[in-house]
Amino acid sequence: MYREVSVRWTLVDYLVWPRTLGRDAALVVAGSLLIALAAQVAIPLPFTPVPVTGQTLAVLLIGALLGSRRGAMSVGLYLAEGALGLPVFAGGASGPARFLGPTGGYLLGFVAAAGVVGYLCERGWDRRVSTAALAMLIGNGVIYLFGLPWLAGFVGIEKVLMAGLWPFIPGDLLKVALAAGLLPAGWHLVRSLERERPRQ
Repeated sequence: MYREVSVRWTLVDYLVWPRTLGRDAALVVAGSLLIALAAQVAIPLPFTPVPVTGQTLAVLLIGALLGSRRGAMSVGLYLAEGALGLPVFAGGASGPARFLGPTGGYLLGFVAAAGVVGYLCERGWDRRVSTAALAMLIGNGVIYLFGLPWLAGFVGIEKVLMAGLWPFIPGDLLKVALAAGLLPAGWHLVRSLERERPRQ
Protein backbone atom coordinates (compact mmCIF):
# COMPACT_ATOMS: atom_id res chain seq x y z
CA MET A 1 0.00 0.00 0.00
CA TYR A 2 1.33 3.48 -0.88
CA ARG A 3 2.27 5.53 2.17
CA GLU A 4 2.49 9.31 2.15
CA VAL A 5 5.34 10.65 4.27
CA SER A 6 3.66 11.78 7.49
CA VAL A 7 5.17 14.44 9.73
CA ARG A 8 4.27 12.48 12.88
CA TRP A 9 5.99 9.30 11.79
CA THR A 10 9.66 8.63 12.41
CA LEU A 11 12.20 7.29 9.99
CA VAL A 12 11.88 3.79 11.43
CA ASP A 13 8.14 3.83 10.78
CA TYR A 14 8.91 3.88 7.07
CA LEU A 15 11.88 1.56 7.07
CA VAL A 16 10.25 -1.17 9.20
CA TRP A 17 6.72 -1.84 8.01
CA PRO A 18 3.94 -2.54 8.95
CA ARG A 19 3.51 -0.70 12.23
CA THR A 20 2.22 -3.10 14.88
CA LEU A 21 2.43 -3.41 18.66
CA GLY A 22 4.80 -6.37 18.32
CA ARG A 23 7.06 -4.44 15.99
CA ASP A 24 7.13 -1.45 18.35
CA ALA A 25 8.01 -3.71 21.29
CA ALA A 26 10.83 -5.27 19.29
CA LEU A 27 12.15 -1.82 18.37
CA VAL A 28 12.11 -0.72 22.02
CA VAL A 29 14.11 -3.79 23.03
CA ALA A 30 16.51 -3.40 20.10
CA GLY A 31 17.06 0.25 21.04
CA SER A 32 17.96 -0.67 24.61
CA LEU A 33 20.48 -3.21 23.33
CA LEU A 34 22.02 -0.65 20.98
CA ILE A 35 22.52 1.77 23.88
CA ALA A 36 24.07 -1.05 25.95
CA LEU A 37 26.46 -1.85 23.10
CA ALA A 38 27.44 1.81 22.69
CA ALA A 39 28.09 2.05 26.44
CA GLN A 40 30.84 -0.54 26.15
CA VAL A 41 32.86 1.93 24.09
CA ALA A 42 34.06 3.72 27.22
CA ILE A 43 37.22 5.78 27.68
CA PRO A 44 37.94 6.75 31.31
CA LEU A 45 39.43 10.17 31.96
CA PRO A 46 41.87 10.67 34.86
CA PHE A 47 40.35 13.93 36.09
CA THR A 48 36.64 13.03 36.17
CA PRO A 49 34.40 10.11 37.16
CA VAL A 50 32.48 10.59 33.89
CA PRO A 51 33.87 8.46 31.03
CA VAL A 52 33.67 9.22 27.33
CA THR A 53 31.19 6.74 25.83
CA GLY A 54 29.03 6.18 22.79
CA GLN A 55 25.89 6.26 24.94
CA THR A 56 24.93 9.82 24.16
CA LEU A 57 24.91 9.28 20.40
CA ALA A 58 22.93 6.07 20.79
CA VAL A 59 20.37 7.67 23.11
CA LEU A 60 19.79 10.64 20.80
CA LEU A 61 19.55 8.45 17.69
CA ILE A 62 17.11 6.10 19.43
CA GLY A 63 14.95 9.08 20.33
CA ALA A 64 15.08 10.37 16.75
CA LEU A 65 14.37 6.98 15.18
CA LEU A 66 11.68 5.73 17.56
CA GLY A 67 10.01 8.98 18.56
CA SER A 68 9.26 10.43 21.98
CA ARG A 69 7.31 7.62 23.64
CA ARG A 70 9.10 4.60 22.23
CA GLY A 71 12.47 6.34 22.52
CA ALA A 72 11.96 7.16 26.21
CA MET A 73 10.66 3.63 26.81
CA SER A 74 13.74 2.14 25.15
CA VAL A 75 16.08 4.17 27.33
CA GLY A 76 13.99 3.33 30.39
CA LEU A 77 14.29 -0.35 29.54
CA TYR A 78 18.05 0.06 29.20
CA LEU A 79 18.24 1.59 32.67
CA ALA A 80 16.06 -1.19 34.08
CA GLU A 81 18.37 -3.79 32.55
CA GLY A 82 21.33 -2.17 34.28
CA ALA A 83 19.51 -1.81 37.58
CA LEU A 84 18.65 -5.52 37.51
CA GLY A 85 22.31 -6.47 37.17
CA LEU A 86 22.89 -6.84 33.45
CA PRO A 87 26.32 -5.43 32.47
CA VAL A 88 24.94 -2.71 30.19
CA PHE A 89 26.36 0.44 31.74
CA ALA A 90 29.67 2.01 30.72
CA GLY A 91 32.49 -0.49 30.80
CA GLY A 92 30.18 -3.40 31.66
CA ALA A 93 29.05 -1.98 35.00
CA SER A 94 25.63 -2.72 36.47
CA GLY A 95 23.52 -2.42 39.57
CA PRO A 96 21.26 0.20 41.16
CA ALA A 97 24.25 1.85 42.85
CA ARG A 98 25.08 3.46 39.49
CA PHE A 99 22.06 5.71 39.88
CA LEU A 100 23.43 7.03 43.16
CA GLY A 101 26.96 7.60 41.83
CA PRO A 102 28.45 10.60 40.00
CA THR A 103 26.92 9.66 36.65
CA GLY A 104 23.42 8.99 37.97
CA GLY A 105 22.10 12.32 36.75
CA TYR A 106 23.31 11.63 33.22
CA LEU A 107 21.57 8.25 33.20
CA LEU A 108 18.24 9.79 34.16
CA GLY A 109 18.82 12.59 31.68
CA PHE A 110 19.04 10.01 28.91
CA VAL A 111 15.32 9.26 29.27
CA ALA A 112 14.32 12.92 29.06
CA ALA A 113 16.70 13.57 26.16
CA ALA A 114 15.33 10.69 24.11
CA GLY A 115 11.81 11.96 24.74
CA VAL A 116 12.64 15.54 23.75
CA VAL A 117 14.58 14.58 20.61
CA GLY A 118 11.86 12.11 19.67
CA TYR A 119 9.20 14.80 20.07
CA LEU A 120 11.11 17.17 17.80
CA CYS A 121 11.80 14.52 15.18
CA GLU A 122 8.15 13.48 15.13
CA ARG A 123 7.57 17.05 13.96
CA GLY A 124 10.07 16.85 11.14
CA TRP A 125 13.22 18.24 12.74
CA ASP A 126 15.28 15.28 11.54
CA ARG A 127 14.52 15.90 7.87
CA ARG A 128 16.95 18.78 7.34
CA VAL A 129 20.57 19.03 8.43
CA SER A 130 20.11 22.32 10.30
CA THR A 131 17.11 21.27 12.37
CA ALA A 132 18.48 17.76 12.94
CA ALA A 133 21.66 19.30 14.35
CA LEU A 134 19.60 21.64 16.54
CA ALA A 135 17.51 18.73 17.85
CA MET A 136 20.68 16.84 18.78
CA LEU A 137 22.14 19.91 20.50
CA ILE A 138 18.94 20.35 22.51
CA GLY A 139 19.05 16.68 23.46
CA ASN A 140 22.63 17.05 24.64
CA GLY A 141 21.61 20.08 26.65
CA VAL A 142 18.87 18.10 28.38
CA ILE A 143 21.40 15.43 29.39
CA TYR A 144 23.70 18.05 30.90
CA LEU A 145 20.73 19.72 32.61
CA PHE A 146 20.25 16.50 34.57
CA GLY A 147 23.87 15.38 34.80
CA LEU A 148 25.76 18.47 35.90
CA PRO A 149 23.78 19.39 39.05
CA TRP A 150 24.00 15.77 40.22
CA LEU A 151 27.72 15.56 39.46
CA ALA A 152 28.31 18.81 41.35
CA GLY A 153 27.31 17.01 44.53
CA PHE A 154 30.38 14.77 44.09
CA VAL A 155 33.04 17.09 42.65
CA GLY A 156 31.87 20.50 43.83
CA ILE A 157 30.31 23.38 41.92
CA GLU A 158 33.70 24.93 41.17
CA LYS A 159 34.91 21.79 39.38
CA VAL A 160 31.74 20.49 37.78
CA LEU A 161 32.18 22.12 34.38
CA MET A 162 35.70 20.76 33.99
CA ALA A 163 34.63 17.34 35.22
CA GLY A 164 31.35 17.03 33.35
CA LEU A 165 31.11 19.46 30.43
CA TRP A 166 34.16 21.03 28.79
CA PRO A 167 36.07 17.80 27.98
CA PHE A 168 33.02 16.32 26.28
CA ILE A 169 32.09 19.18 23.96
CA PRO A 170 34.35 18.14 21.02
CA GLY A 171 32.96 14.62 21.07
CA ASP A 172 29.40 15.91 21.40
CA LEU A 173 29.84 18.15 18.38
CA LEU A 174 31.18 15.21 16.39
CA LYS A 175 28.16 13.11 17.41
CA VAL A 176 25.81 15.96 16.47
CA ALA A 177 27.43 16.27 13.05
CA LEU A 178 27.19 12.53 12.48
CA ALA A 179 23.51 12.35 13.44
CA ALA A 180 22.68 15.52 11.51
CA GLY A 181 24.13 13.91 8.41
CA LEU A 182 22.66 10.42 8.81
CA LEU A 183 19.06 11.33 9.63
CA PRO A 184 18.31 13.64 6.66
CA ALA A 185 20.11 11.18 4.39
CA GLY A 186 17.77 8.45 5.60
CA TRP A 187 14.74 10.63 4.86
CA HIS A 188 16.10 11.40 1.40
CA LEU A 189 16.23 7.66 0.76
CA VAL A 190 12.65 7.23 2.03
CA ARG A 191 11.37 9.97 -0.27
CA SER A 192 13.21 8.46 -3.22
CA LEU A 193 11.64 5.06 -2.57
CA GLU A 194 8.18 6.57 -2.11
CA ARG A 195 8.41 8.43 -5.41
CA GLU A 196 9.40 5.24 -7.21
CA ARG A 197 6.74 3.02 -5.58
CA PRO A 198 3.52 2.89 -7.62
CA ARG A 199 0.28 3.86 -5.92
CA GLN A 200 -2.10 0.99 -5.20
